[in-house]
Amino acid sequence: MLKRFLYRVFCGFFLGISVFAPGFSGSIVAIVLGIYEDLLRIISNPFKPFKKNVLFCFPLGIGVVVSGVLFVIVFRYLFDTYEKATYLLFIGLIAGNLPIIFAKVKESGFKKHYLFGAVCAFAAALALGVLTIGVGQSTRAEGLTAGLPLLALSGFAGGVTTLIPGMSVSMVLIIFGVYNQLLFAANTFLSLDMTFLVPFGLFTVCAVIGLVLTSRGIKYIWVKYPGLASATIFGFMLGSLIGIFVQSLRITDESFTWLSGGVMLAIGLGVSMLFVVLKKKMNVAD
Repeated sequence: MLKRFLYRVFCGFFLGISVFAPGFSGSIVAIVLGIYEDLLRIISNPFKPFKKNVLFCFPLGIGVVVSGVLFVIVFRYLFDTYEKATYLLFIGLIAGNLPIIFAKVKESGFKKHYLFGAVCAFAAALALGVLTIGVGQSTRAEGLTAGLPLLALSGFAGGVTTLIPGMSVSMVLIIFGVYNQLLFAANTFLSLDMTFLVPFGLFTVCAVIGLVLTSRGIKYIWVKYPGLASATIFGFMLGSLIGIFVQSLRITDESFTWLSGGVMLAIGLGVSMLFVVLKKKMNVAD
């Protein structure tokens, strides 16, 4: 019993990392750790059976909170000190997950109409990334400059993408231009300054709404059309890479060197590829 409890705390810790580290898909992490189907079942119907669901989620929550506190501090420091290089770290994290999604497309047997989904998703992600440059964004953000409608929309979008294998919540937040601001808000919240309680709370509520409302639909699409879903996600991630890179170009960072950027990019690729290897080693079924 204790061993199972500690394992779920461990799972929650890595799920928490996936929330804050762009390119880390929480669903892929859950698949690797063998809890994805349980989470999908619980979110689709959280009150049946209620007690069992609470007992399952409680240790996960402990792990998420621990990793959340740790990584809010770490990523806030990275944005303050090595902002431009940090974007390259994120690009590496996202790029390292592309082989997982590409493998899913191949497994399902490639069909021509998959290209339509991939191209549309690529164009949407790229357009969103380019159009949101400067919207609700501030270099080394000193506060939440994003308006409440943008926070609500990004929260809902983050909730929707939580359960989609290959999608990263924080990657979506970067595209919307609110990621570093939410890090600042979370860090301020941890220091017991309640100034950002309302906007941060709005974002969280909208994320939960998006997660619950779309959970059954995502489950249906992923089971019924896995190839098309994977191809669409691949296109979205590829477009996001370019969009995030374009966003990084607008940043003026005196501490940036191509050596530090290259190191960050390599670290991102290395860390994300570890999950690719781990998934193969554990041979976890999707």
